[in-house]
Order: sequence, then C-alpha cells, then structure tokens
Amino acid sequence: MAEGRAAGAAPEINELTVADIGAVLRAGLGDFARAPLFGLFFSAVYVAGGILLYLVYAAAGQEWWLAPVAVGFPLLAPFAATGLYEVSRRLESGRPLAWGAVLGVVFAQKDRQVPAMAAVILVVFLFWMFVAHALFALFMGLRAFNAGNDIATLFLTGNGPVMLLVGGAVGAGFALVLFATTVCGLPMLLDREVDFVTAMITSVAVVRANPGPMLLWAWIVAAALFAAMLPLFLGLFVALPVLGHATWHLYRRALEAPHPS
Repeated sequence: MAEGRAAGAAPEINELTVADIGAVLRAGLGDFARAPLFGLFFSAVYVAGGILLYLVYAAAGQEWWLAPVAVGFPLLAPFAATGLYEVSRRLESGRPLAWGAVLGVVFAQKDRQVPAMAAVILVVFLFWMFVAHALFALFMGLRAFNAGNDIATLFLTGNGPVMLLVGGAVGAGFALVLFATTVCGLPMLLDREVDFVTAMITSVAVVRANPGPMLLWAWIVAAALFAAMLPLFLGLFVALPVLGHATWHLYRRALEAPHPS
C-alpha cells in the first residue's frame, strides 16, 4: 500500500488568503528547482500527449479541432501532476527522493482511489469534446475545412465569434467543476486513506470556504497552462511542474495546520 496518512476525522479547512497563493507559487518554484528532473519527466508525458493530438489532427487535415482540445486539455492536468505531488510530499518530509521510491508510490496508486478519480477526469474531458463537436455543428453546420486559410478565418467570420464565446463559457464551466473537485481531492487521495468521493467533497468544501483565493488560483492555473501550450506545448515543461508542486502546498495550507510563509 502506498504511504499515506491514516484515515480519521475529516480535516479542518483553513482560511486562505491571496498571500497564500503567492506563497504556494514560490514553494512550487522552489520544489521544481530542487528536483527539476522529476518535473521534466512527469511533464514530458503530458507534453507528448499534446503533441500526439496535434499530429493526429494535422494528419487528418483537421487542425481546427485543436481549439476545443486546447480548452479541454488542461482538464487532464490534475491527474498528470500526481507524480509531482509525491515529489513535493517527499521534499517536505525529508524522505528519500529516488526514482524507484517516487515511481513506486505513484505506481501503487493503481490499487487505491486515484484511478477512480482519473476516470472521472477522463469522462469529463471526453464529454467536453462531445459538447464541443455539438457546438461546432450547431453554429457552423456541416462544413469541411481543408486549408490553412480556412482555419485562420473559421473563428473570426460568420458565427465563429459567437461559437468561441459560447464554447469558452461552457468550457470554463467544465473546468471550474473539475477544478473544484480535484484541486485538493487528488493530493488528498495521495496523502490520506480516503475514498475518492470523500476527497472530491472535501475539495469542493475548500473552494466554497475560500472562494476568492481559490478562484484566483484557478485563473492562474488556466492562464499559465493555456499560455504554456502556445509554443507547441513546450512551455508546459516549466508551467506544469511549478503548478503541480504549488498545488500540493496549497492542499497542505488548506487542510493542515498553517505553515509559515
């Protein structure tokens, strides 16, 4: 069984401030600086997935589907960061930070509740892609786009801007729901012996108790991941590790005794 805190009473939710957001970002950057190879390794899996999706759509001459992928791809980031949570946990507690130890704990999650949470994340992502296809058909009709100039003008003419506005709002709704259920839910599953439903409920409770700081964190994560995807996903090699490590520290501040800044 993976190392984790024993099951017990529901943790008390701490009050968070905007200052905590700055503190966890600094802590995330510090963890990445202390263990950069782990961050680059776990990010590489996520980046490879993004590049593979791009190549598949490009080969099919359907690059314009990268728009909904770009909106929905960050939905998968919390699960991709599980290994980063384990690295931060070990740095925090002073336990060995070896590849075998880290990968062993991450691999052991297959026998716990993390796969159930991963399934929820994947279902949400696939449902978003279905909704994006439906929105495209609703606003654009059955049209074929074969050339680069079609892609450039697709979202700027006709019903394109309205589709972008509606699609962006719907995508933001998906992202907000998934953010609320995973921002503390996934780190909690790694750290404690709880079921994934309890972890999701606790995570939502943290967001409800601290709407301002948590919504600020959601905006920072979304903006950073979107910006990092623009240079062919390569910016994720820095953004994902920093945000992943920082999310661990945010979880610790939200559900543990407050740490000194």
